[in-house]
Amino acid sequence: MPLRLIAVLDIGKTNTKLILVEAVTGDVVWTVQRPSEPRKGDLIRQLDVQGIEAWLLESLAAAPQRGRIGAIVPVTHGAAAVLIDAAGEVVAAPDYEDPVCDEVAEAYAAERDPFADTLSPRLPLGLNLGRQLFFLQQRQPEAFARVAAILLYPQYWAWRLSGVMASEVTSLGCHTDLWRPVAGRFSALAERRGWAALLPKLRRAGDVLGPISPRVAAMTGLDVHCRVLCGIHDSNASYLCHLVARPDDPAFTVVSSGTWTIIMARGAAMERLHEERDMLANVDAFGAPVGTVRFMGGREYIAIAGEAPADPTKAALAEVLRRGALALPSFAPAGPFNGHAGRLVNADGLDAPALAALATFYLALLTDFVLDALAMPGAVIIDGPLATNPLYGPLLQGLRPGATVQRAGSRTGPALAARYLALGQTLAPPPLHTVEKLAPPALASCRAAWRALLPS
Repeated sequence: MPLRLIAVLDIGKTNTKLILVEAVTGDVVWTVQRPSEPRKGDLIRQLDVQGIEAWLLESLAAAPQRGRIGAIVPVTHGAAAVLIDAAGEVVAAPDYEDPVCDEVAEAYAAERDPFADTLSPRLPLGLNLGRQLFFLQQRQPEAFARVAAILLYPQYWAWRLSGVMASEVTSLGCHTDLWRPVAGRFSALAERRGWAALLPKLRRAGDVLGPISPRVAAMTGLDVHCRVLCGIHDSNASYLCHLVARPDDPAFTVVSSGTWTIIMARGAAMERLHEERDMLANVDAFGAPVGTVRFMGGREYIAIAGEAPADPTKAALAEVLRRGALALPSFAPAGPFNGHAGRLVNADGLDAPALAALATFYLALLTDFVLDALAMPGAVIIDGPLATNPLYGPLLQGLRPGATVQRAGSRTGPALAARYLALGQTLAPPPLHTVEKLAPPALASCRAAWRALLPS
C-alpha cells in the first residue's frame, strides 16, 4: 500500500506514546500517550506488556485516518527484553529497575566478560540485561527452561504486530553484556549461558518483518498491507537522525534527553571509555560502536527541582551563581558517579525557579564533564526535552566556548528516525537551532568549584 502515514510506537521508561507522522512532510499529525508503569510480578517486577498492548490496539483503532497508516515502527528504551515460550506466551518481561536483581550481583560479576571485550560497564539493578537473564535462570530455572525466544524490547512489539521474530543491534549493544561491539558478535557470556541461541536472527532496524497480522488488522481496522519494521533503541533513534544528516562529519555528539540523558559521541576513541565512569559503547543502526556516557538526567532534575518544577530563569540562575549553590552527583542510580549520594551545597532557602536553575546547571556541568572525558571537541546537538530548557543549551555553550552547541527542532527523535527507516532513503537534515552563549562572570569559578568537589 502507499506509504502515507507512519505510526511510531515510542515506549520510554516513563511514558508510552503512539505518534502518527506524515510520510511526505514528516509532520506529526496526532499523538496519544499513557504512563509506562511496571506491574508487580511473582519474583521480579514486570514491564506492563499486556496493558501497553491493549492500549496500543485501542489507540490504533481510534487513530484518525487509520486507513492511511502504511507502516508501524517500534522504538523503545534499552536494557529490556521479553522472554517467550514455544506457545508464544510471556514467561517474563523483567523491569530493569527492580532492586531484586542486585541479589545476584556478585555471582553475576564472576560470569561477565571483561569490559575490554563488551565495552559494557557493570551497572546496578538490572541495567545489564545479562543480569536480568542470569537472575531468572538462577531463581526460576524451571520457568527459564520453557523459554523458546528472547525478544529485545522493540522486536517484541514488532513480533506482536507482525508475528515475525527478529533481533537488532542497537538494543543488543545497549549495555547488555551480550554483544562485542568492536568484533560485531555475541559475547562469550551469551554463548556460554545459551542466551545467544535464544535470540532470533539479526535484522536491520529498517527491515520490514512483514505486514500486520490478521488479528491486528481485525482489531484495529488498519489496512492488511500495513507493514511492520524491525524497530530501534530510542536513544539510537535520536542519534540516527543526525548521523544520516552528517555522513562526512567525523566527530559530533548527540545529547539525547528524557528519563535518561544519553550522550553519544561519533568519533570518540574506544580507549577513552572507562568502566568505573559508567562509560560504554552503544552500537548504531549500521552496526558501528559509538562512545557513550549516560545518566538519569530526567530523574536527577526532578530530585533537585521537585516533582512539579518551575521554569528556570536567568534571574534564578543569577541567584544560584551569586550564592555559589551547587548540586553534586548523583541523584539516581548509574552514571559517571554511580554509588555516590547526591547533595546540595549552599542551596538552603532557594525558591522553585532557583532550584530549577540549579538542576539545569547541574546537568550542564555533568554534560561538560562527560564531553571532556570523551575528548569531544566537535559540535554538540541537544535532542529531546533538554532542547526546550531555556538555560541548559546556553549554559553548555558558555561552559564550552570552543564548541558549537545546537538544539534540535521538534520533529527529531523517534518520529524522524522512524520516517527515515520506513522510507529507506536520504532525508533532509533535521532542523537545528544555534544556541546563544550564556556565560555570567561567576560561571567559570562555579565550574571550578564543582569539579573540585566531585567524588574521586
